[in-house]
Amino acid sequence: MSAHDRYILVVSHATQQATLEAAVEVCQQIQSQGAVPVIRELELSAVLELAPELTSLKVLEKNVPVSEIECAIVVGGDGTILRAAELLRGTSVPMLGVNTGHVGFLAETERDTITETVSRVLAKDFVVEERSTLSVRVKVGNEVVFETWALNEATVEKASRERMLEVVIEVDRRPLSSFGCDGVVMSTPTGSTAYSFSAGGPIVWPTVDAMILVPLSAHALFARPLVVGPESVLAVEILERRSGHGVLWCDGRRTRNLPPGARVVVKKSPVPVLLARLHHQTFTDRLVEKFDLPVTGWRGPGA
Repeated sequence: MSAHDRYILVVSHATQQATLEAAVEVCQQIQSQGAVPVIRELELSAVLELAPELTSLKVLEKNVPVSEIECAIVVGGDGTILRAAELLRGTSVPMLGVNTGHVGFLAETERDTITETVSRVLAKDFVVEERSTLSVRVKVGNEVVFETWALNEATVEKASRERMLEVVIEVDRRPLSSFGCDGVVMSTPTGSTAYSFSAGGPIVWPTVDAMILVPLSAHALFARPLVVGPESVLAVEILERRSGHGVLWCDGRRTRNLPPGARVVVKKSPVPVLLARLHHQTFTDRLVEKFDLPVTGWRGPGA
């Protein structure tokens, strides 16, 4: 490593051909524009097979520590960005998503703008947005048996199709309601357009500092989505006598089995995820674009 090298991490989905080809294109652009592309070891052979001319390619941690990385370009859908967040949360490295997936809410640009995207990253022509994450703990009795985090959501779900989950939900260490359900989603504003949205939760603008709780298919008169402040603590307790086993999923990636009596406690984490933004696009426009919302007939505030 020389003192003046600039290292840009490229994260992709090693088993998806179209995504891998786009990642190779990003690496080629980084190299041709005078910086050094860095990838994870598990993608190395696939990338070199497609592009043996990538002679300056380095491997994360093996050749370049994460502390030397300037920015990460993440090629794929939101799932790949969630995977990259596992690598980079807690560092000062921002992530910029190039969407090759479907909706791609976390992604910033599309596949056809790769050259411009790399140029702007190398020119440091982007703003960094902090996205809050959730701190998640599982307690059985008085013992913390599992700790993790989530950028989108932590979901408590029933483990078997046949049996409902009987839960008590709690806000700020006080019980709010109990019911049978398929599960409970606890989400960040970033996750409000993901699983929480599919479950009927509200869309919360990313500038709002809040957490969302959405019951899944609850058998209850009061099972509305809740939005609480950043200082609040949410909890879901699986009732010991009446319930089957549950399972915790965080961002659909980190999981833990939940026996009856287990308690999942969720609060805002002090450690955010950093997203790089190229476009000064309002969140309203992003919603319209990603969900293809009908806005024909709008004449504007001056009309």
